[in-house]
Formats: sequence, C-alpha cells, structure tokens
Amino acid sequence: MPTNPADDSAHGDLVIQDDDPLNGAEGGEPEPPPWRILIVDDDVDVHVVTKFALSNTHFQGRRLSFLHAYSGAEALAILQGTDDIAMVLLDVIMESPDAGLRVARQIRGELGNDLVRIVLRTGQPGQALEHSIIVDYDINDFWCKADLTTRKLFTTVISSLRAYATLKAAATQRRSLREELARVQKLQAVLEQHALVLTLDAQGRIIDANDYTCRLAQRDRAQLLGRDLHVLHPGVFPAPLARAITDALARDSGWAGDIRTTTPDGAPLTLRCAALAFKDADGVPYQYVAVATRLDPA
Repeated sequence: MPTNPADDSAHGDLVIQDDDPLNGAEGGEPEPPPWRILIVDDDVDVHVVTKFALSNTHFQGRRLSFLHAYSGAEALAILQGTDDIAMVLLDVIMESPDAGLRVARQIRGELGNDLVRIVLRTGQPGQALEHSIIVDYDINDFWCKADLTTRKLFTTVISSLRAYATLKAAATQRRSLREELARVQKLQAVLEQHALVLTLDAQGRIIDANDYTCRLAQRDRAQLLGRDLHVLHPGVFPAPLARAITDALARDSGWAGDIRTTTPDGAPLTLRCAALAFKDADGVPYQYVAVATRLDPA
C-alpha cells in the first residue's frame, strides 16, 4: 500500500520539508543557486531515501535543492509556480495507476515545459511497459525503483542536469537572438522610412533597393536591379570622389561622405552616405551596402 505523508500515526514525527534554497553560507561569496529537483511520489519513504542518497551531490559547483509532491495535482501546482525546476523524479502509480504518466503529458502539453527532465520511477514495472512509455511519452528515462541503486540514481541525476543546463543555455541564447532581431527590425523599419538603402554585388550592380530609394529614383525596383549606380546618378562621378570611395572600401571596408547629384527631374540633391564592403576569408569583397540620407529638404 502506498504510504500517505499526512498519516501521522504511520510516520510519527517524520516530516519531509522543501529545501530552502535561500539558506546559503553566511558571509563570503554568495552561494550559486541550487539545482531544483522535484520528487513526486505518494510514499514518504521514497522521498527520504532519495534525498539522503543525493544529499551531498554537487554539479557545476551547485548543490541540489529538493521539492516534494505526493500526488499528480501537487506536482503540477509546484511546477506551475516554480519556473526553474531542472528535473522531476516521477512515480508512475500514485492516486491512480497512470497518475505519473498523465503528469508527464501535462508537463509537456498543458504547461509547455520542454526543458525540465522527466525520469519516471515505478515500484511495479509489470503494470507499465517501459518501451511503450518511452516511445509514447516525452520522458527522459524510466527506472524500476528496485533497480535504481544509489550509483545509478546519481548517474541519472547528473546526466539529466547536464542535459537541462545545455537546453536552458540554448533557450536563453534563442531568446536573446529573438530580442536582438526585434530590435534590428525596429531600427530597419525606421531606416526604411528616412534613408536610401542599396545592396550591390561585387561588380557594383544593384541587387536590392528599399522602397525609399525607388520612390526617390521614380523607378520600380525591377528597373533598378542589375544596373550600376549610374541609374541613380546621371553623369560621371568626379574622379577624386570615385577614387576616394574605392580606396576606402578596399583599405578600411568602409567609406562615409557626401555625394552631390540630382533628382530625376533635375533638382539638386545632396546625400550623406555611408558604404560598407563585406569580404570573404581571403579579403575579397563579395557585397556592398550603402545607406544615404538627404541633406536638403525633401
């Protein structure tokens, strides 16, 4: 029969309390945050034995902190309120024969938690087929309690924490990249409204032009693609300016300065420009990007 942690007559004064991760060493360097592990089992003795077996375990300089749940509902409540649980040691059979399996599915589905590592444990392996569970449920390991020695438990926990740390780092990086992309897109949206942006190939032919450039040139984008800059600048560039731009792009991969030209209807036009050269590993330019803003009133 599963033991009930609330049955004081069965356990006397034995109480399993959640670890307090805030109780670090006093003075000196602050203790790094612990790895949170949630033990889910309706047998209080399993909590005691598991915590005792792992009590001195450290990984990457961080100790383990244990949270305790005695039913599927308690486990889900803790997971909903705690966002940094690295691992769940989850009993299969609790308030129902498939309580642990339903919790595993809810963790991935309802809570959308793809990071936490789920290790199923069962005291009655004959009631659940290990292969089908691993295939049908997004879990990370499956053990019969009788086979999970202290050494195997330690190995399972460390490998799970290592996997969680890798996934967490990747998720953090993806979030940072999404935030950076959003910032760049906002800047690009502003730039598109107020600046000419041109992309040129290695031969100086236009391979992309933004809408502002097309409006100023009074041409469709298709009419600009594949043409050189003379499509935007009638006449010949002054030789000193052309040489200065070419030398700067070759030497410094960039040039900035003013260019005086005319609009399609012949009105004077002064552009403050910046150009960048993108080079391959051998230092050969394969693409140029030019950005320009009008100095005279539009």
